[in-house]
Amino acid sequence: MLLKQSELNNTLKALNAQGVIAYPTESVFGLGCDPDCEAAIQKILTLKERPAHKGLILIAASIEQLEKYADFSVLNENQLAAIKKTWPGPYTWVVPAKNNLSKLVSGGFDSVAVRVTTHPVVRQICQAFNKPIISTSANLSGLDPAINTRQVMEMFKDNPLLNVIIDAPVSGLSSPSQIYNASTGERLR
Repeated sequence: MLLKQSELNNTLKALNAQGVIAYPTESVFGLGCDPDCEAAIQKILTLKERPAHKGLILIAASIEQLEKYADFSVLNENQLAAIKKTWPGPYTWVVPAKNNLSKLVSGGFDSVAVRVTTHPVVRQICQAFNKPIISTSANLSGLDPAINTRQVMEMFKDNPLLNVIIDAPVSGLSSPSQIYNASTGERLR
């Protein structure tokens, strides 16, 4: 399933205007925005009631879209092969961050969590936006993530910080993406 052109246009308009979108991923709904816009990132943190030091995930349509933000050059061949073997897919990797990455994205870390998604709607958005978007679960901190449009609407009850809710299903995975440390291969979640 892909977005209609009008839905895609509304989504891109929100992303380009410092807005926040809610969208389906492989397992839950996510909140996203332009990773280069600190005002939009701050809106997500406020919306979720999430502390900035925790950091956020970047989700993309390709590894190339992540290269501006994540420093893959410091990883060895085997580490890169492990990442590429799992993408696109529901696997998030923590890799060293580039110096230009906002601390609102990396949190209190010198690394960034990144994923190349299989979800067709997110891939469509990232391809049309021509870069990754922020991806953090659509929920208030401490509550279970929303898994459908109705739950997103109930949780955020017409909050003006949320500009677009995409009405499409999640891919159906029963748990959030697995997270691995790219340097050590250790599973973090």
